[in-house]
Amino acid sequence: MSRRWENELFVRLEAAGHVVSYRRTSAAAPSTRAFDAVLAIESWRFGPSLATRVAPLPAIDRGPPDLIIDLTGSATRQATPILQLEFCGQGTFLAGINTMLASGQLPELAARLDGVVVARARPMLGDRFWLSRTSNNLLAGAISLIMQSVARFFGGKLQPIADSAQPPLKNGGFVRHAGPYFCKGLVNRAVEKLRQRRRPFYWQVAYRLIDGPGIAETGRIDGSPFTVLPDDGERFYADPFVFERDGRHYLFVEEFPYATGRGVISVAELHADGKFGVPRLVLEEGHHLSYPQVFAHDGEVFMIPESGSAREVVLYRAVRFPDRWVRDTVLIPDSDFNDATLLESDGRFWLLGTERYGYGSASDTLAVYGAPSLRGPWIGHALNPIAVDHSAARPGGAIIRRGATQVLPVQDGSRAYGGGLGLMSLEQLDDNDVRFSSPRPICPGSAWARAGIHTLNRAGRVEVIDSAG
Repeated sequence: MSRRWENELFVRLEAAGHVVSYRRTSAAAPSTRAFDAVLAIESWRFGPSLATRVAPLPAIDRGPPDLIIDLTGSATRQATPILQLEFCGQGTFLAGINTMLASGQLPELAARLDGVVVARARPMLGDRFWLSRTSNNLLAGAISLIMQSVARFFGGKLQPIADSAQPPLKNGGFVRHAGPYFCKGLVNRAVEKLRQRRRPFYWQVAYRLIDGPGIAETGRIDGSPFTVLPDDGERFYADPFVFERDGRHYLFVEEFPYATGRGVISVAELHADGKFGVPRLVLEEGHHLSYPQVFAHDGEVFMIPESGSAREVVLYRAVRFPDRWVRDTVLIPDSDFNDATLLESDGRFWLLGTERYGYGSASDTLAVYGAPSLRGPWIGHALNPIAVDHSAARPGGAIIRRGATQVLPVQDGSRAYGGGLGLMSLEQLDDNDVRFSSPRPICPGSAWARAGIHTLNRAGRVEVIDSAG
């Protein structure tokens, strides 16, 4: 038998234009009875996962390969380059799962080309209690890591990177390590529900007026204190973007009424007393909207909100700013693309965000699209996915320009979604490559007492942030 992720990988490789052969080995595999039993039980609630056993694909031979992808960890060196995966330092997914459960550490995947590490992935674990969801996060990351490595291999961009130490494999199988791990997850979940009390989840937006350096410059949430944008308890506000027009400041936010369970876009205006009014609804669709990036271009004002649940990225145009918006152009159809962040550079347009391919987290796989004009056509970068990293993938605000340097706020989901924010300097963005520096974490400070920061934006003197409640 095969596992679903192996077949999904085959489909993804073919969809990307590669000619793929498929062959199964006869190597004996260790017993996975307990692991498969847990997946079978959870399937009653979640359906099959990427780790679920399925019938293998039929053997396909399409001639001598340029690259061998070994998913067994047992291939021996030969003339054709071999790409292999490591899960938490182990050669197979199940051994890697055992290591992760035993060590309690966040998982790390590595791709080795002929034994040399050439790429690394750190998938985000959105749910650490259910085995099927954990497996989906890890295996979706594994598929994306292979896709990234294959794209860079054939683009001549695959280079050795530093190896990293992994926790040793402890004695005992899945049953021994899974029990304590998932009991801990159950306790954490119960504590979180008690902390949230009456609200299923809760975010807050905050703002301040400052002169001189802000968070993007200092890397700390210090200085003058932030003022919370109040809510009535029946909704929360998140994803703040501030836009300055004709000397007036407008705060665009995701408004999430608990009664509907669907985000809309609202706006508040800064009053003369330095406070924002109550946000009012300006854009609503039949699906969830968030992350309302508003910007000016060629004398008009546009917005690109997140609409990943509708599988499209849409450009909206203000026909009466700030209250009335119309759909202008579908920029990226049929894509679960999240927090699309626009950058115009050297006469070309780019969208940076995270892209989910049916499984796994929406926050750990960075993809880039480019276009010759704002309305397109938008084409995925040849090296997509650019990165798989819970701390360096999902944007958390508009691009920040500091002289010749361009900085992307990026969410840190290593602890939890909304757990922190970092700043990555853009080192290269063109048709040949996309490279960022490692994220510089934003440190907590006295200006905002809440844990974590999720979004950072600024226009003129107005600086805005949000965080999980």
